[in-house]
Amino acid sequence: MRTLTVSAPEAGIRLDVYLTRALAEGRPELSRTRIQALIEDQAVLVNDRPAKPSYRVRAGDRIEVELLPPPTLELRPEPIPLAIVYEDEDLVVVEKPAGMVVHPGAGVSTGTLANALCFYFQQLSTTSGPIRPGIVHRLDRETSGLLVVAKNDRAHEVLAEQFSRREVRKFYRALVIGHVTPREGRIAAPIGRHPVHRTMMAIRPPGQGREALTLYRVIEIIGDFSLLDVEIKTGRTHQIRVHFHWLGHPVVGDLVYGRALWTKVRDPVLRQAMAHLGRHFLHAYRLGFRHPRSGRPMEFTLRLPEELEAFLALARARANLPPRSSENDRE
Repeated sequence: MRTLTVSAPEAGIRLDVYLTRALAEGRPELSRTRIQALIEDQAVLVNDRPAKPSYRVRAGDRIEVELLPPPTLELRPEPIPLAIVYEDEDLVVVEKPAGMVVHPGAGVSTGTLANALCFYFQQLSTTSGPIRPGIVHRLDRETSGLLVVAKNDRAHEVLAEQFSRREVRKFYRALVIGHVTPREGRIAAPIGRHPVHRTMMAIRPPGQGREALTLYRVIEIIGDFSLLDVEIKTGRTHQIRVHFHWLGHPVVGDLVYGRALWTKVRDPVLRQAMAHLGRHFLHAYRLGFRHPRSGRPMEFTLRLPEELEAFLALARARANLPPRSSENDRE
């Protein structure tokens, strides 16, 4: 842990620039990109609070930096099957399956989306570093759905700016436990690292977490479940899962947030089906953004994966509801 105090002459510069100047001398591994990653991972606190890389430091600011070791992984191309939804000279839109990690990290060096991308594409953006080629945004391991990948640094820069300005539309299908009320609403609660379990996220008091905004609409009540259409306006880690767990409505199949609330599902057959689902019921089915070169609006949609359709069919049958041909036929 390093503790720094900002002097008057240093006031006014960006936090990432300040830390790069203060820490990087003699330590080439502490690039500005690495510093930004530390800030995003909340390994940097300004006056005991998380901050953004763009924060302008002030004289007297007390900055604590937890110098986490950088990944030392080598990214190896792997011929992993990859579902390509769209491709042009600037970007690729792919469908990530549940169970796949987006890029290598702690304890994971193979089988990731990044490994697959390196095998199939000779050119990808380098903005996110050597083990995250082309990666502009992420999905949790057990979340399936749409991801846009940048083929060059210019496309990456433009797409990242759209995400930063909240211009990208990101919609999910989620099945949660319990009956969500009101049937349409917004969840605005800051999210930060769990104070005890550091691999988990949690709702944090104002000033100790980052702004997180989730919009939702109940599509259907199915027995003890609510099927939701969810749009996230921010992109915090585990955002949908944390927000609905906080409301007492954990995502079906989530083994991290709300496993104790599975008892709210009264049907033992469905409880067993949840335990054997092998993933959580969260699918990024719709993604909209502007093309980084032409500015043309683009939108992509996906159907629900078969295992999620099958769980819905079982839940409807157990609730004595009429079967439906496909959830996505209702769009």
